[in-house]
Amino acid sequence: MIDRSASNTKVTIGMITKEWPPHIYGGAGVHVSNLVDALGKNPEVSTRVHCFGPKRSDAFNYELSGEISRINPALQALLIDSDIASKLQGCAIAHSHTWYANFAGYLASQALSIPHIVTAHSLEPLRPWKAEQLGGGYAISSWVEKLSYESAAAIIAVSDGMRNDVLNAYPNVDSRKVHTIRNGINTEKFAPSHDSATLKKYGISGPYALFVGRITRQKGLAHLLRAWKQVSPEFSLVLAAGSPDEPAIGAEVEQLIAELSAIRGNIYWLKEMLPHAALISLLTHAKTFLCPSIYEPLGIVNLEAMACETAVVASKVGGIPEVVVDGETGILVDFSSDHEAFETNFATAINTVMSDSSLADRYGKNGRKRTIAEFGWDKVASQTIDLYRSVI
Repeated sequence: MIDRSASNTKVTIGMITKEWPPHIYGGAGVHVSNLVDALGKNPEVSTRVHCFGPKRSDAFNYELSGEISRINPALQALLIDSDIASKLQGCAIAHSHTWYANFAGYLASQALSIPHIVTAHSLEPLRPWKAEQLGGGYAISSWVEKLSYESAAAIIAVSDGMRNDVLNAYPNVDSRKVHTIRNGINTEKFAPSHDSATLKKYGISGPYALFVGRITRQKGLAHLLRAWKQVSPEFSLVLAAGSPDEPAIGAEVEQLIAELSAIRGNIYWLKEMLPHAALISLLTHAKTFLCPSIYEPLGIVNLEAMACETAVVASKVGGIPEVVVDGETGILVDFSSDHEAFETNFATAINTVMSDSSLADRYGKNGRKRTIAEFGWDKVASQTIDLYRSVI
């Protein structure tokens, strides 16, 4: 048990995150929300969530206003983090997620002499395209991340692939303090739903493949759109994709979608954030879920698809092979610098699954079994609490 010899109160964790419901746009936000819920079921731990953005009823919020809210986003993060760090008195541990929040954990560790734990959801050195989004702020985000990782009491990697990436990117980090605790999935919240109302709403008919994600270079959507030209025209493509990171990738994706639509006409682009029930319906009815990422520490979206009994075709990068088992829950495609070859091979994998219903069904059923057996949030919470114990 956690040592509470000096007090009979719960151990309080300062959970620091940019994203918090209802403002979640990526895997890190999904992770933090589910982790806090799971930790809340343990009587020894309490969490205080400190998040960016407008007021919430279940978290301490921090945001800038006026002219200062228009400065470089990286500088905004440093100012908000400084404010958060000053509000972490009484916390036994600062636990931060993504570089946006890392600096608050670092400052708290220095000013309050408490351990700082970082969860590594992605790494700035492996995302050079972020310079397009942050401009000069990319140098700041990279500095913050390096400082925070090298000084942290412990680092949680969401996959073994991410653990290796951390140690390669930051060779000064002691390998003994980097621990793999994989992301989880709520298999009650993500479960097959055969309600077809969402398909009717958007006019989707016939067998389709589905992509869900933000429009970023990391997610590989442009590669998928070029690959789709080699997919049988009898299959439709549904894209639940919005919020481009920066104008250039947004314009590129829009042009590729327009070209495909002009040729084929069965491309459905859903730009708005989907309600949960609609997302579950789309995942369930899809014959194949597509994840063409060029960088993916784990890929919660693949877990969500698998939990809905949907086969997955994904790129073999980062932590994806720790989720999608090639030939069992889907097909993995090697990513390489030869983009044309990758796109051709990705298209071949899509055609293989889309044209074989029995194969798609088998992959889908195996996927749900795997998520239930291996990726429960109760397991994630238990491993995280064990790590908390080790640094106090």
